[in-house]
Amino acid sequence: MTVRAKFYCDSITQYVTNKGITFRAVTKGSEENKSFAKYTPSGELRLSIDPSTPAFDAFVVGKEYYIDIQDA
Repeated sequence: MTVRAKFYCDSITQYVTNKGITFRAVTKGSEENKSFAKYTPSGELRLSIDPSTPAFDAFVVGKEYYIDIQDA
């Protein structure tokens, strides 16, 4: 089973050895966001990303992202 969530990048913090990324669940804006907010009214995801990976520069503050969660 896969669960899809929609989050926006709330902040990016540059540290000495990595970058901290904070995502929060969407709660307003488009009709799609309102639909997601109905089922996920709040949520937060924090990542620490190593600078040697392509993901290090992949995220932009304010941009929205889908997050798919599935059994591993």
